[in-house]
Amino acid sequence: MLQERVSSDVYVFTSEVYVQVTAGVIVTPQGAVVIDTLPVPVESRAMAQFIARRCPAGVRYVILTHYHADHTFGAYLYPSSACVIAHQQCRAFLADRGQRALEEAKAENQELAEVTLRLPDLTLDAGEMDLLIGRRRMRILWTPGHAADVLSVFLEDDHVLFASDTIMPVPVILDGDPDTLKASLQRLLALEPDTIVQGHGEVILRGEVAQVIRNSIAYLEKIQDLAHKALKKGKKRETLMSVNVESCGLSRVALDGQAQRLHAANLLAIYDRLAQEQGHG
Repeated sequence: MLQERVSSDVYVFTSEVYVQVTAGVIVTPQGAVVIDTLPVPVESRAMAQFIARRCPAGVRYVILTHYHADHTFGAYLYPSSACVIAHQQCRAFLADRGQRALEEAKAENQELAEVTLRLPDLTLDAGEMDLLIGRRRMRILWTPGHAADVLSVFLEDDHVLFASDTIMPVPVILDGDPDTLKASLQRLLALEPDTIVQGHGEVILRGEVAQVIRNSIAYLEKIQDLAHKALKKGKKRETLMSVNVESCGLSRVALDGQAQRLHAANLLAIYDRLAQEQGHG
């Protein structure tokens, strides 16, 4: 697991096990704030042990940016005194399907045997929530699009944005909506952060931030256009599989080589939704 400091007492942990998923820790004298928890116990536990060494006051808050397993499975490691914050839909998704998903994951991966599901204690349903701890103000913003329940966290004094899966090397809309995601990206662009911690992948530094967000918006517009044109011309969905991610402005090597697979899945998902909306097939 990669650990790096991106600002004073602000740390990022990047998984070396699962598609470079990230998690964050903000250390304050009044306690730590954890942003996501990593999916595999060996890495989640190492992160929790780091916090125990670095922050004697313990963990005050755990923010789950959305319900997907790679962001939530490590929450069980934190004490019940730590308040878990999420979007209300995150809590609903975890309560409705989380245990079933966890049992299925355990059947495939024995490393998850010790994991138990942790539901959020405090939720928001729209807009944003302010969190003030140790003189640090954090804005927790609802930024749907990758999924309906995604939150991002902006550290105002540090100008560090934990964008979760709203920003990735390849935007992914399989569980979301491209137009909604574009609107969320525009909202994050307006924050003018100096540093962005993506939900997966490398930290984006000053000078690259605005262009990375604009590239993501352009990518979503491009794949929407490609799917629309393919459907209009009566082409089968499989023809989109020949479109490579580089031709849409992004790198093939991103996310441990998973970029092309995710890109192809995006195209098929958009095509299928357009076809359903228009009554095709």
